[in-house]
Parts: sequence; C-alpha cells; structure tokens
Amino acid sequence: MDRETYPSDLNDKEWEILKARLPAKKDPRGRPRKQDLRELLNGIFYLLRTGCSWRMLPHDLPPWETVYSQFRAWKRQGAWEEVHRSLREFVRIGMGREPHPSALVIDSQSVKTTEKGGLAVTTRARRSKVGKGTSSRTRRGSSSK
Repeated sequence: MDRETYPSDLNDKEWEILKARLPAKKDPRGRPRKQDLRELLNGIFYLLRTGCSWRMLPHDLPPWETVYSQFRAWKRQGAWEEVHRSLREFVRIGMGREPHPSALVIDSQSVKTTEKGGLAVTTRARRSKVGKGTSSRTRRGSSSK
C-alpha cells in the first residue's frame, strides 16, 4: 500500500482473518484481478464508515466503479452473509463458546404515545367549511334543467 492509511483501513491482523473468508474470484475468462482485494475492501469500509457516496471515494483508493461493482457482486452471491456467519463463528470459538448460537432473543422498541399529554395535545381534524355544499353532483329532488 503506497498511500497514507485511513482509520477505516484493515490492519494486517484483520486482513489475515478476513482474506481467508472471502469468496474466490469467479471470472470465467480467468483474468487476474487488476485491483488489490485488500484495497477494494478498504474502499468499501471507507464508504461505510464515512457515509459518503460511491462517487466521493478518495482518489487514492481504487476507482469507485470498481469498488461498487465488487461490493454488488459479493452482495448478489451472498458473500457478505457468509463472511458475517464465518466471523461470528470465529469470534464465538475464540470466546470458548459453541460456534452456533443455541438461543435467539428478539427485542423491539416501543414508542409510548402518552408521554407528552396523550390526547390532550393531539389536534383534532377540522371539517372543511369550503367543501360544504359545493359538490358537482346535483342534490336529490332538484332539477338540473
């Protein structure tokens, strides 16, 4: 890497752990990769960390089109889910636990509607005075002639 590092860049230990979990390149023509895989990941992580748009990736990272197309290809292949599963198992084993969780906790956050006065602070909808009697239909019993 011939550039100054960003806080979102992979360090050497992270890279060693992650590179073994990435999918193999599936180019039917067998062409070698033009971009360094680690730099492609650094571009993805930069975008995720900063929240910038793809087109605003710094010029010292691989071209945004290349980073985006690799991200999208891995997404379509399900590679991100597989990497996440593999890393979760790696961490669990490192903690001395079983690789697969045996329980699941589902939590939801509730928003209370009565915290700020409930119905007293809600505004009731008013009937429109403009709409009364201005229908384009004729009333029953009246003649349209």
